[in-house]
Amino acid sequence: MTDSSNTLSSKTHPWLRLTRLDKPIGTYLLLWPTLWALWFASAGHPTLANLVIFTLGVVVMRAAGCVINDYADRHVDGAVERTKHRPLPAGEVSERTALCLFFTLLLVALTLVLLTNQLTIMLAFGGVAATTVYPFLKRVTHWPQLGLGIAWAWSTPMAFAAHNSTLPTELWVLFAAVVCWTIAFDTYYAMVDRNDDLQIGIKSTAILFGRHELLIIGLLQIGVLLLLFAAGVLFSRGVLYFAGLAVAAAYFINQHRISRGRDRDACFKAFLNNNRVGMIIFIGLAADYLVNA
Repeated sequence: MTDSSNTLSSKTHPWLRLTRLDKPIGTYLLLWPTLWALWFASAGHPTLANLVIFTLGVVVMRAAGCVINDYADRHVDGAVERTKHRPLPAGEVSERTALCLFFTLLLVALTLVLLTNQLTIMLAFGGVAATTVYPFLKRVTHWPQLGLGIAWAWSTPMAFAAHNSTLPTELWVLFAAVVCWTIAFDTYYAMVDRNDDLQIGIKSTAILFGRHELLIIGLLQIGVLLLLFAAGVLFSRGVLYFAGLAVAAAYFINQHRISRGRDRDACFKAFLNNNRVGMIIFIGLAADYLVNA
């Protein structure tokens, strides 16, 4: 967000910056709901193989998503303060190299998913499609955050498929919770770039919601908590899980407190705080399964 951070980033290898491996917040935000799904699917006992496959898959697919996002935005990132130093607009990486890196990462992800089962492999193609399409949605709709939410939540059915080879109806409650959570935190993220996006014609929920954005984020967060509460009931969870949801609610309230002035840095801090939300929900879930094994 600052000039000093841009200077520090410029010293990092362009491929690391293109894949955002130097900024792991997105990996964390994708990892937590993936772990939620693995724990729910396995009743708190995921196999080591699935843990390794899905954790590596999170890293690889998040990196692939960043590469294709920067490729899609290669002609506009230079006009946005926060993104003008990225490798593609800065000319440090060619468009052809970026595409080759993207497809290489997809090949690595495919190799990982081949270690699971047929249903998971079939679902993986949906995840690839969602990851590839999302970056281009901001050209045609104000709902690219919904596309991101679907891509983010796609690990949920894949986790159930990998563990159970079936897709129980209950998983879609968790899927919906992840979608709502992603729209909420990515709207905070979009608020950082809203003025730039308006000038260059990029669409987002931050623009669509306008002056009601914080209210709608709050409603989405309430929806997240209600859906996760419902998931807890459906999967017969105990008090530690629901205590985790209570702490997550406190984090949501704090996000509204720090972002109410709509300052760019404050909105970015609110976005970053969602790492703690995902983490505390997972801690509550894992602890609850541990004590109720």
